[in-house]
Amino acid sequence: DGNHGMPSGIWGEFRQRLYNHYGGPEAVATGWVSHTLFEPSVGDSILKAMAQHPNLIIEYNVPIPKVERVAAHWEIQYQKEGKTISLKANILVDATETGAILPLVKAPFRLGMDARRDTGEKEAPPSANSVVQDITYVAILKDVGQAKHTKGLVQKPTAYSPEDYSCACKRKGHSLFGAVNDCQQMLNYAKLPNNKYIINWPHCGNDFFLDWPNLTPGQITMKLQAARTFTQGFVYYIQQELGYQNLRLAQEFPQGRSWPMIPYHRESRRLQGAVLLITDHLKRPYDFTLYRTGIAVGDYPIDHHHDKNPDAPKIDFINIKIPSYTIPLGCLMTESIPNFLVAEKNISVSNIVNGTTRLQPVVLGIGQAAGTLATLAIQKGKSPQEISIRSVQRALIQSGAYVMPFVDVLPGDPDFGAMQRIGATGILKGYGVPYKWANQTWFYPERTISEHELKQGLLPYYPELDAFAASGEMLTSRFLHELLLHIAPQLKVDLQGFLSEKKDTPLTRRNVCKVLDRHLDPFSLEVAIDGTLPSRE
Repeated sequence: DGNHGMPSGIWGEFRQRLYNHYGGPEAVATGWVSHTLFEPSVGDSILKAMAQHPNLIIEYNVPIPKVERVAAHWEIQYQKEGKTISLKANILVDATETGAILPLVKAPFRLGMDARRDTGEKEAPPSANSVVQDITYVAILKDVGQAKHTKGLVQKPTAYSPEDYSCACKRKGHSLFGAVNDCQQMLNYAKLPNNKYIINWPHCGNDFFLDWPNLTPGQITMKLQAARTFTQGFVYYIQQELGYQNLRLAQEFPQGRSWPMIPYHRESRRLQGAVLLITDHLKRPYDFTLYRTGIAVGDYPIDHHHDKNPDAPKIDFINIKIPSYTIPLGCLMTESIPNFLVAEKNISVSNIVNGTTRLQPVVLGIGQAAGTLATLAIQKGKSPQEISIRSVQRALIQSGAYVMPFVDVLPGDPDFGAMQRIGATGILKGYGVPYKWANQTWFYPERTISEHELKQGLLPYYPELDAFAASGEMLTSRFLHELLLHIAPQLKVDLQGFLSEKKDTPLTRRNVCKVLDRHLDPFSLEVAIDGTLPSRE
């Protein structure tokens, strides 16, 4: 779900490979929960193809009992085929499903709901707690038609109760989700190509509350089995109670499995990082400076699943209105643990913000940013905390990744880089719009701007413009030329040919970005981890 209008970096690459496999965007828009629905086996094969690299070794199903810092390296032990294997790493990234490495390296982290006084979020509960979102063990069903065999029909679980699922086909509408009036509509929620269905239904479906922060590993294993059995019960309900015996469990997972290896965790341990991203930063990004340090983007609304936990505090998540947003680089690291980064859902965000940053296209972008930062650190022989934020952003932009969530500036645009870089300075700002399940921020490249707007945007970077006269008139190449020479008299450039045949023709935001990026390069001026300009603000 999410980021359909922002095919950023490896998310965009993954989606394009899906398009190539299935035959275009319409071929994967088969359900109504998302624009991108695909068979897990196909997604798995694409990710494995993307991961083919001579220097990349992937180990599957290996427990990691020990991680420790030794001298200037990390030492990691893992179990493989009954043997303990050790390796050394310059930089360690925790991209696990629940932040499992955080306690092993003694990194500070949050878990559960934050207290209002701790984050300053008015939407947060008065007191902190350990409540986490419901998990879901998905199932994949395939329409096999009027089959006479019983393959793929599930057995009735011992503790099965049809009452657990009795309202699955009826749901009253609200501002985002909409009403559900029949069972086929419920199934079509996540219909896949090739007549398959993801069973991942939140309303009287197979969400399951797992209180894993307060359970032992053995108890968690038992509860995970109960969660899978609960999904088995929902499949039984669909097949037997609702009469869809044409829908059978598909052997969609590795080694011909009918069940996924793990459930979907919507929440994990969250690093206490160099910065903390809260709802106010998402709602009003330009009231703060963190947007300048963005390394990944998202557009999903704040969506939490707590239906299966009656003791969860009631928070009106769905009415927290946000535009699309950026995730700051400081969310991926902490000053207290050297050469350690986080990705996936383990980043430094509030519990409420995690309701949107947890989405898969977002965490793909976070992972790409973590890898980019780690690479630059290793290349330069420095710690990630010492690496220039702008160098990370520049590398991401060059890879077609977004650092600013502009829905109307796509990677194929020849000026994508210039508009991303100038947008990340805040000299020209975007316009945020909370919009259903795909929030937006528009850059409006073809709009004109006023002299005053440009001057105000440049002032934080070039305070010498304070005395430079600017009106509310539309910006022209003549004015821009004079302004640039005021900032940098050494610029011996004739902008007329570059911009327009007429010096008094109003300029578009696109052209202003091109000129500023080419001749001033304000993006090269460094920013601090909180987005401030240390030597100028």
